[in-house]
Amino acid sequence: MQFLKILFWCLLAFIAAIFTLGNWSSVTIHLWGGMDALINLPLLLLLTFLAGLVPTIAWHSTLRWRLRNRLITAERTLADMRTAMAPPPSSLQTASDPVVVPAQPDDRI
Repeated sequence: MQFLKILFWCLLAFIAAIFTLGNWSSVTIHLWGGMDALINLPLLLLLTFLAGLVPTIAWHSTLRWRLRNRLITAERTLADMRTAMAPPPSSLQTASDPVVVPAQPDDRI
């Protein structure tokens, strides 16, 4: 299975390299104030991809962190409630148990 993962990522990197070589051209971006910027198309695509990916990963990580903390708090509360609701440890003899006294031999004979 690990081999297939490595093969997939190598294939994806190869396709990205072929795309980069085939589209290596400069693109003019019109900025504010009448400024223009020349940037290579693969770099522009990478920057726009990262501009969408990084906030999504940050939001997802924050959500997972919050849910993990809520789960830990809920488990801790449940454990505290279980210990509070547990019956007290029983003694060796309770009031409902009959007292059994062993028979003593009769010495009067």
